[in-house]
Amino acid sequence: MPTAILTGQPVPGSSIESELRSLGFDVHLASGAADTETLLARAPGDERVAVVDARFVGHPHALRLGLTDPRFPLAAIPGAVTAQPAARQTLTRAMARENSAAGGGTALAVDSLADRITAALDADGAEVHRPELGRLVAAVPADPQARNEARQAVAAVDDEAVRLKSAVKARDGFVTTFLISPYSRYIARWCARRGLTPNQVTTASLITALIAAGCAATGTRAGFVAAGVLLIASFVLDCTDGQLARYSLQYSTLGAWLDATFDRAKEYAYYAGLALGAARGGDDVWALALGAMVLQTCRHVVDFSFNEANHDATANTSPTAALSDKLDSVGWTVWVRRMIVLPIGERWAMIAVLTALTTPRITFYALLIGCAFSATYTTAGRVLRSLTRRATRTDRAAKALADLADSGPLAEAAARGLRGTARRLPAITAPAVALPGGAAVVATAALTDFGGPWPLVAALVYVLTSALAVARPLKGALDWLVPPFFRAAEYLTVLVLAAKADVNGALPAAFGLVSAVAYHHYDTVYRIRGDAGAPPQWLVRTVGGHEGRTLVICALAVLLTASQFKLALTVLAVAVALVVLVESIRFWVAAHKVGAPAVHDEGEPA
Repeated sequence: MPTAILTGQPVPGSSIESELRSLGFDVHLASGAADTETLLARAPGDERVAVVDARFVGHPHALRLGLTDPRFPLAAIPGAVTAQPAARQTLTRAMARENSAAGGGTALAVDSLADRITAALDADGAEVHRPELGRLVAAVPADPQARNEARQAVAAVDDEAVRLKSAVKARDGFVTTFLISPYSRYIARWCARRGLTPNQVTTASLITALIAAGCAATGTRAGFVAAGVLLIASFVLDCTDGQLARYSLQYSTLGAWLDATFDRAKEYAYYAGLALGAARGGDDVWALALGAMVLQTCRHVVDFSFNEANHDATANTSPTAALSDKLDSVGWTVWVRRMIVLPIGERWAMIAVLTALTTPRITFYALLIGCAFSATYTTAGRVLRSLTRRATRTDRAAKALADLADSGPLAEAAARGLRGTARRLPAITAPAVALPGGAAVVATAALTDFGGPWPLVAALVYVLTSALAVARPLKGALDWLVPPFFRAAEYLTVLVLAAKADVNGALPAAFGLVSAVAYHHYDTVYRIRGDAGAPPQWLVRTVGGHEGRTLVICALAVLLTASQFKLALTVLAVAVALVVLVESIRFWVAAHKVGAPAVHDEGEPA
């Protein structure tokens, strides 16, 4: 149980002790700085500890924000400071110095011990999180009049209304903001009051979506209608889990990974359900389903790569970005631009409605057209930003892009021999080499007969161009395009060769293989975003890297018959899925158990 040390003389009528207990703290009273230091030393080293002024007046949610958020090792609000186990030594040193200075006093004109400790932490250069309180009150009144005014200010603001509002993301899509969040926040509160966790709601959302996919797979009109309704219900729960996490401040590394991973699993499982349902009605739309998954995954990789390449870039300026900020200052353009990019709320709403009212083929056509338009819009804007941006990419950004590239042993070995050549080429080399190399292998597979040798030749060339693209650090203006080019080349090669095989079951097998590989790529993204590092090298080498898998697929298409190729795709899909899933689950569960820093995933980038 976390420990709260209440310092100073308690004020008659104060509810601070009961409020701390309601937040789960074991409360101890301290008579002064020396007693506080003693109690701090006695507190369990593996638990959070807080020092709170007994005269504190404020909203319960202000205390909750300041003292219970698991994402920050050190946090403070006026009259209170807290430390998680990782920062206990930092807090203890500040407390000891405060206690010894001037016989327990301080030269600072600060009366509250908690605030003096916070000032000492700031002086030490410690990173102390101070939550944005907005209209919430957090104060240590110095006299009865100030205390009365603070209490009036507390009474004037509805703590629960602020808490509910803060549970909703400040920036979200139109559908989520206006059609889901107005009531899903109350579902989140209902869940919190019954002790449900965000991870349980996330799991419920996944189960609901899988049932929706099962309904779509029936191929009946009633099944399609039920699938559309259940998909919307799944999205409501998907919004609820994040709102529950913000409402109750239940953030965790495992929860962020589950939320992000399950979103992809739900959407792609639903695509498979639609394809199965269409097949029951005599319509084969597996190529459309796989194409939608490829397009959506590549679009996400564009988002992730661009963000990783630029989030810590120095001199991060761009006239295009300035124009974008100016457009965002005009109310109606904000919502138009958010809807154009077809975020998850708009996308799932469109899929659900079209599933209920039309056919899977029409649903996939609309999805492909909408996602292609949004991908073109966002990618073009990011290319313009990159070309006009005066920025210096950091080593961390280059490392993140290299990890996202997912280069295997073949590309790594060839890259070592091509570094001298790469250094002599212009800065635009990486994407200029990656794009034609990938396009060549896809075009060759599409334009030649299945079983011919030319896709294998093109794949060998692709290995060399991929190696040249990553032979030097990815710090060029457009080098963030390299990972999405690699994703598109690999996924489309699988799609085209499965379609060219023209045998029943080849495209579903290809869908399974791309799903397994895409999971590996998403897992890489979430590890990097969570500051957990890229997957281990042994995993990347075991699954071959993007160039190795592309080469193997092309070789199998040359060496095997169409039926054998289908079987090989199935075996590869199962093997890759088992390896990446087992390692991913092992990593995230282990990280959660050892107390990895809590994070909160805010959903896919717009």
